[in-house]
This record gives sequence, structure tokens and C-alpha cells, in this order.
Amino acid sequence: MNKLSILLVEDDEIDVMSFRRGMRKYGNDCPLVVAAHGEEALRILRGSHPDKSIEPPLLIFIDVNMPVMSGAEFLRELRGDPAFAATVVFMLSTSDHPVDRRAAYEQHIAGYILKQDLGDSCQNLHELIALYRRIMLLP
Repeated sequence: MNKLSILLVEDDEIDVMSFRRGMRKYGNDCPLVVAAHGEEALRILRGSHPDKSIEPPLLIFIDVNMPVMSGAEFLRELRGDPAFAATVVFMLSTSDHPVDRRAAYEQHIAGYILKQDLGDSCQNLHELIALYRRIMLLP
């Protein structure tokens, strides 16, 4: 299976706990780094965070609505940085609004996932990660 790190950008501690619980429950052994908002995630990615770092290759899962820097703002900044323009990003949201989905896909996300469709302990999400690791050719 491919080596892969995960950056979870999520401000809701319950959602973070659910993600971690799902990783344990479904045997997802990817290193996980959590950022509370987009600005913190950018510092982690750029190596300027004082306490957190992440190793490529990586997947980013980002919430749409967060304080400080929203998911949409983060995506614009990420896509504007040549070092991270091709990074694989999945958007996590409670919003099924077409405007939110369209805006995310215009920033070249890999997928828009509704939090309510994740299943028990994020089962569907962790199955997606496992499949991605098995079949994708990573740099």
C-alpha cells in the first residue's frame, strides 16, 4: 500500500474525534495532522508551523466553514502556490448547496463529501482512503 499522510483541516473537535476514531476502527495507519483552520494548514504545509509538520505525499480533507480562513479561501491560496497547486484535496461539508459545490470544484478539488454521508465513524471516508492508497500511483 502507498505511503500517504493526511492533513485534516477541521475546527469542530467532535468531527476530529470521529475522524480519529474511524482511523483506528478501520485500520487506517496514515499519519494524521490536524489544523483548526486554513491559515494553520498553510503554515503546516509550508513548514512554518512551530509544532506541526507533514510529509508528502498527502491528502487534504478540509471543512468548508471555519473561522479565520474558510475552506474556500484556503483552496484559493493553495491553488495559487505552485508548490501545492496539484495537491489532492477533498472538501468536507454539511452544505449540499450547488453554489458551494461549484465553487469547490472550480478550485480543482478531488471530491465534495457531505459529512452526513460519511457513515458510522467515517467508515465510507476511510474506505475511500484505503482504496485511494491501493490504486493510485503517487509521486
